[in-house]
Amino acid sequence: MVATPDKPKVEQTPLSSEELRKIHAYWSACNYLAVGMIYLQDNPLLKEPLKEEHIKNRLLGHWGSSPGLSFIYVHINRLIKKYDLNTIYIAGPGHGAPGVLGPVYLEGTYSEIYPDKSEDETGMKAFFKQFSFPGGIGSHCTPETPGSIHEGGELGYSLSHAYGSVFDNPDLISVAVVGDGESETGPLATAWHSNKFLNPIRDGAVLPILHLNGYKIANPSILARVSHEELECLFKGYGYKPYFVEGSDPEQMHQKMAATLETVISEIKAIQKEARDSGVAKRPMWPMIVLRSPKGWTGPKEVDGKKTEDFWRSHQVPLSGMHNNPEHLKLLEEWLKSYKPEELFDDTGKLIPELKDLAPTGNRRMSANPNANGGLLRKDLRLPNFRDYGVEVDQPGAVEAGNTQHLGMFLRDVMANNMNTFRVFGPDETASNRLSAIYEASKKVWMGEIIDADADGTEITTDGRVMEMLSEHTLQGWLEGYLLTGRHGFFHTYEAFAHVVDSMFNQHAKWLDICKHEVPWRAPIPSLNILLSSTVWRQDHNGFSHQDPGYVDVVTNKSPEVVRVYFPPDANCLLSVADHCLKSKDYVNVIVADKQKHLQYLSMEEAVQHCTKGIGIWEWASNDDCGKEPDEPDVIMASCGDIPTREALAATAILREEIPHLKVRFINVVDLFKLQPESEHPHGLSDKDFDTLFTTNKPIMFNFHGYPWLIHKLTYRRTNHHNLHVRGYKEKGNINTPLELAINNQIDRFNLVIDVIDRVDKLGSAAAYVQQRMKNAIIEHKAYAYEHGLDKPEMSNWKWPL
Repeated sequence: MVATPDKPKVEQTPLSSEELRKIHAYWSACNYLAVGMIYLQDNPLLKEPLKEEHIKNRLLGHWGSSPGLSFIYVHINRLIKKYDLNTIYIAGPGHGAPGVLGPVYLEGTYSEIYPDKSEDETGMKAFFKQFSFPGGIGSHCTPETPGSIHEGGELGYSLSHAYGSVFDNPDLISVAVVGDGESETGPLATAWHSNKFLNPIRDGAVLPILHLNGYKIANPSILARVSHEELECLFKGYGYKPYFVEGSDPEQMHQKMAATLETVISEIKAIQKEARDSGVAKRPMWPMIVLRSPKGWTGPKEVDGKKTEDFWRSHQVPLSGMHNNPEHLKLLEEWLKSYKPEELFDDTGKLIPELKDLAPTGNRRMSANPNANGGLLRKDLRLPNFRDYGVEVDQPGAVEAGNTQHLGMFLRDVMANNMNTFRVFGPDETASNRLSAIYEASKKVWMGEIIDADADGTEITTDGRVMEMLSEHTLQGWLEGYLLTGRHGFFHTYEAFAHVVDSMFNQHAKWLDICKHEVPWRAPIPSLNILLSSTVWRQDHNGFSHQDPGYVDVVTNKSPEVVRVYFPPDANCLLSVADHCLKSKDYVNVIVADKQKHLQYLSMEEAVQHCTKGIGIWEWASNDDCGKEPDEPDVIMASCGDIPTREALAATAILREEIPHLKVRFINVVDLFKLQPESEHPHGLSDKDFDTLFTTNKPIMFNFHGYPWLIHKLTYRRTNHHNLHVRGYKEKGNINTPLELAINNQIDRFNLVIDVIDRVDKLGSAAAYVQQRMKNAIIEHKAYAYEHGLDKPEMSNWKWPL
């Protein structure tokens, strides 16, 4: 008896001889297309003998994992059609696109989206030629690939993306194929633990398939060279129930795969049914599959007398030198003909009807599933009015408040209003980053053991929506999968350790860039919102290892169409920025805001105006507006970031008290990209506006949160760049008090005053006494810090005095 979701007992050979014949033929068609993509630019149906002119000038692409990927795809299709499953396919093996593009093309989705790649000989020719070719598509499952939410350019994220896609998506099954090489990465290793966060009542399911074909580029893979028993113990230890499909004979492998998939789908459905019927969420042993098949399966067994199939030589292009090697050309023709294309396609190049009927139809096709084009499912968040969470500011710089604490209260109600479409992600730092108010709406999800003591502040529950795990890779992977399937989220982490996911951010930003510019059929998805807190300037006890503001440098390297960076100086600005970011689509928004208490400068309406502009003069801190024409400052004091703003304001106050005739204009920057010209970034200021703010000839003291050279990179084309003097973090740190750390890196008030005296020509020796007092203050405050371990109270409790 064949298994059904309600009856997990299955036979070992569920396919009839006719079903076996058809499914093998369909797989052969996929493999034929994969080989054609890599090698052919003409003669797609082999209606004449292969010639040199039929071969691409560029032979790029990877054959090795393609047969295994299409093998899995074909068998998943069978179950989708049989049980009307809602399923997407995530291909982890690098450069594995041929194994996915073939099935996608045969399903008809490719031709629907790209009509010039029609289901006939002409369309097949265009389909072949575009692959890994200038003006065409890449060899990964790029955004141009229908049904893909995972490119796989960088290995390691397939499993976390899959789990992210099924959170709050109860009917979805994401099939995540993990490749040999990918299985050796750190991000993939931690992602196996995602099963501890999956609630079978409200979430969907992930079916991990570890695809072991034995080799990477030129080496055996680790997991392919351990024993069956060791591998089984490994995945049982991870909390899975592993099933093994191993072999090389296609007929036997088809039967094994069909039977195993029947079993695991039945188990998934049974797990979900039990949890949903009982209303009790607990962690089961979710099934997973280990598929062990030859690398380059069904390809040339030997090339030039050297082992190729089931060896690393089949990784990329098994046959090379096609334009000057007749033997290889002949071998390629034999290889293609081994799939019997004349039995798979009719004379026009269309898949024959009995095979076409094997694939699902409509949105049940994995290549057309709306979850893989998540913008189609996206619904805007129901956001509370962020103004309701602000700080009362009657006078600038007079009161302190926790900026992220107020953000936490706002996010709490965002969560409460969107209990199926919004989650918060962070590596064990929600409380540390002062976002604990979120727990009032939802606690942390935890499907593992919960003990009595956890009731006293651990904040864990099986139905929580706050995602915490000490792996930035897995967290961001979950969030990306969540966003790519149309939901919303917020990621926070310590600033210094956001570097852990530098390259992961790169991959997502590149995905968004391609979607916005080259894939118009992909609907916009919610933005990836990142809060960097526990920042460089408040690492009093953590020291040098926790002092690194360089993540934003990486962000500024990406396309200006998809990245935004914000430095809100106080709580009201942070709330305004967060509201804007949560409403946005198709961006990576990076917000830098420290978790400690900080001075508050702007009322809520002033903050909204300031953040809307992104940059502006703070009139209350400036004294250059004398009501007379012409009215120009002697010096510009600019700041970007909460601590640099405080120190720049303190320096401005000293200057206005000590040298009252000096005209100082104070400028604060919230939107970092305002500094770039409008020709370089959509948020950039015009040269005229920039010159109006910063003048064309006056010295500019710019106090910046991060590394100073970033500001020079963004402003090097500005008229007054030669007068721009940037202070920022210069890798001068250890166990320091806040003021001492600022002094060591010269962003402190005293060094800024000295800088102004040095830069404003008319001061000269007239300010010699002031300069000397500043140098004395530096010596005095550093000595005090070394003796007492704290800054002087008048520094810690400083308020804006004017």
